[in-house]
Parts: sequence; C-alpha cells; structure tokens
Amino acid sequence: MSASPSSSAQAAREAIATRLGGLRREAELTGHELALRCGWSPAKSSRIERAKTPASDADIRAWCKACGAEGQLEDLITANRQVDQMYVHWQKLHRHGMRRAQEEVVPLYEQTRHFRVYCSNVVPGMLQTEAYAAALLSTIAAFQGTPDDSKTAAASRIERSRVLHEGDHRFALLLEETVLRYRIGDEATMAGQLGHLLAVMALPNVSLGVIPFTTQRRVWPLEAFYLFDSRQASVELLTAAVNVTAPSEVATYAKAFSQLSKIAVHGAAARALISEAITSLG
Repeated sequence: MSASPSSSAQAAREAIATRLGGLRREAELTGHELALRCGWSPAKSSRIERAKTPASDADIRAWCKACGAEGQLEDLITANRQVDQMYVHWQKLHRHGMRRAQEEVVPLYEQTRHFRVYCSNVVPGMLQTEAYAAALLSTIAAFQGTPDDSKTAAASRIERSRVLHEGDHRFALLLEETVLRYRIGDEATMAGQLGHLLAVMALPNVSLGVIPFTTQRRVWPLEAFYLFDSRQASVELLTAAVNVTAPSEVATYAKAFSQLSKIAVHGAAARALISEAITSLG
C-alpha cells in the first residue's frame, strides 16, 4: 500500500511547483527578483517552488505575469484546481452544510458502471436508510462544527442512492463485521438499517460481503474507500476526502479490494452475521 492516500495530490502539487520554477529560470529571475515583482517575500517564492506552500490561483497569476509567461496561466490554474479536488478537507466541503456535498457527486454516481466499496466504520452511503444517514450526518456536523442540515442532507443521500435501482450499475460492497455492531442512532434506527441491508442483498446487481471478526487477515482493516470503475478511488479520512486518479494508485486500491473480498463471506453466511447483529439489539 502507498505510504499515504494523499500522495497523488502531493505529487501533483510538486509537478506544478516544478513548472513554476522552470518559468522563473526561463525568465532568468532569481527567487528574490521574482518576489519583488510579485510583491511578496522571497520566503514565499521559495515555499511555493519547493511545494511547501500550495500556490493559489492569484499566486499563479502573479508568478506568470512576473515571468512574462501569461500563455501558461490557463493550463497552470486548471491543473491547480484539479489538485484542490484531489484532497478536500471535510470542513471546507461542509462549510455550508452537507446537502450540497451529496448532490455534487450525483454525476459521478450516474456515470459509474461498476462500484467497488469497502467500509470499516459505517454502512456505505448508498446503502444507508434515511434515519441512519440523518443520525450519522448529525454526529459528523457536531464533530466538525459545521452547519447541521443532516435531515435534508440525508434525504439527498437517499435520492443519490437511486442508482441501485436505475440504469446499468453493478455494486460489489464489503463491510467489516464491526460496521454491523457500531451503534449509529437508536436501536430502531440500527434495526431498520440492518434490515435494509438484508433487503438490498436480494438485488441482482448487488454483491454484499461481510468480513467476520474471526477471519484470518490477509489485509489489515483499512480506511473506507470507493472505487468508481477503474478511473477513481475516493478515500475517506478523518479530516479530508482524497480523490485518487493516478492509475497505479487506483490499481493498488483495486488490489486491496480483491484481497479483502477473499476473506469476506457472502450469501447465507453474510445474512447470518447481519441477522445476529439484529438479534443483539434486543
């Protein structure tokens, strides 16, 4: 596994920094001269060029103007904005509430034919009931200190989940058994959520596996991740969402999913674990 799921974002930032450094050298400017033209400190120029400080769009505009490289501006700003989408802090994403974040990924869900999802902490969003989603999102908002629009956000999450029943989509989902036991909401909420999992398992386009507590691990429990076909892996960290598009890293997550699938149980054995979890609520 890669040392950090944010490595793609850092590599992209370093590539932009390298291009900016190249423009400075082509303009035959020292870092100090560039800083004077941009109206900032030489230390800032150095931090940007060494990828220690991410360059803003305004920084890139000033840099290109100082180097007489306005022709590079559009490409650099586009690349910079793509990096911003690779590593997105939850507090920034949820600063106006969570409903918008649910809606923004609808096009990605609609375009994806094959979903592969692994969750070690909560039920995947596309399988959540509205009550479970509202309880979870309310807890997240309280922890992050962001506006609590959990009810409307949960409704949007349920609407987003229509891909389970519409279009030509296939779903392979893996849950750690702990997910069935963690209490999100009250007992009625958990009972409804676990019952929903049993119902979803009957869909012909859904494969749901559970990794038992007692299994011999081939892969240690990982952070939750979603694979959208073979073009993107979205990884959920405590502080940020990481969107990986580098083929080698997407392939690594696909490899992890494949190996986790081998230690999961499916069919009757998975249903038995879910039913046991329901019984334990009483």
